[in-house]
Amino acid sequence: MANATATRELPIKPGFNLGARLEASGGMVDCWNALLELKSCTNEIVVFFMNGQADIGPGCCRAITMITHNCWPTMLTSLGFTLEEGNVLRGYCDASSGPVASPPLAGLPVQPLPLAHLMEKV
Repeated sequence: MANATATRELPIKPGFNLGARLEASGGMVDCWNALLELKSCTNEIVVFFMNGQADIGPGCCRAITMITHNCWPTMLTSLGFTLEEGNVLRGYCDASSGPVASPPLAGLPVQPLPLAHLMEKV
């Protein structure tokens, strides 16, 4: 039995240029890149919520910040995070990217930021 392949001409509207549209929507490309970055650091986020360890790296926080500030926050739900978890992540990354604090005075103990403090912001 012989295989037959049919083709047909599809009319393309004048001025339709997918490449130009993608370049013009550069923000969307950044959003999708941030989502891919976030997928690669999901383990850090899971440990953050499971153990309360504030160990989310700067690359992961950049992706969270990009998504929650410049894209649409519901992108986080596509990875299985709730809106509340997204708000906690945003709060953590916003706080960790704040101005650099001056070093503590010698001899004074440094207390880590408790995770419960971040949960109150949501």
